Amino acid sequence: MAAETLDPAGFSTLLVEQREDRVVVVLNRPEVRNAIDQQMVDELHAVCAYLEQHPRILIIAGADGVFASGADIGQLRERRRDDALQGINSTIFVRIAKLPMPVIAALDGFCLGGGAELAYAADFRIGTPSIRIGNPETGLGILAAAGASWRLKELVGEPVAKEMLLAGAVLRAERALAVNLITEIHEPSELMAAAHKLADRIAAQDPLAVRITKSVFHAPAEAHPLIDQLAQGILFESQAKFDRMQAFLDKKSDKKSDKKSAAKTADNESEKKN
Repeated sequence: MAAETLDPAGFSTLLVEQREDRVVVVLNRPEVRNAIDQQMVDELHAVCAYLEQHPRILIIAGADGVFASGADIGQLRERRRDDALQGINSTIFVRIAKLPMPVIAALDGFCLGGGAELAYAADFRIGTPSIRIGNPETGLGILAAAGASWRLKELVGEPVAKEMLLAGAVLRAERALAVNLITEIHEPSELMAAAHKLADRIAAQDPLAVRITKSVFHAPAEAHPLIDQLAQGILFESQAKFDRMQAFLDKKSDKKSDKKSAAKTADNESEKKN
């Protein structure tokens, strides 16, 4: 059973901040450019366990001007076939991608290898002008096996994905933006504020509607339109739907009343002048 709160003192590779509607996680191994090691994977699993039980928006960033330089090469070099079959990194990235509420990756500096694959698992990616994002795994004699080999094609299309996966292309911010791998570019000093602004926009929506929409969005093609209809059936019965729609209608009615009142006042002023 997941804990009721996340204890920041319980993490050694992550800086964790918990708010009412979101959790902020900062990858914090600056001495190795936030390389993802087994301890970090374990701690990310702990965060996911909490968020699966207590759905909140997740913002992931990196310390000291770097998102993540990749998997820890020292550990990666020692891994063998059985380690690969365990899917150490791919399992946590799939878990992050499947979190109930949206995940925002705030990228700065190097975002390579496993770090890039972590970013691909997020629902939103925003970055700074200094980002370098790509998958140099083939240059190390391996493949990008933690999501890039299939997520990247969905994100940027086959030609760019092959350029990154087979030719080791590392994208700078402007090109990453052009191919929609990131959606916004901000100066480093403004990056987290931008991430929180995006989180605020998500938080302004109905949480249940956001959760169900995310699930429907990622459903396989053959599940539609049935899954859409079933999901809508759930939302049609939610109290938030009635409250939010009534608030919309009330606001619309108030605007009409204000316009009528303003028009009447204008007519009275005109009659007085005449």
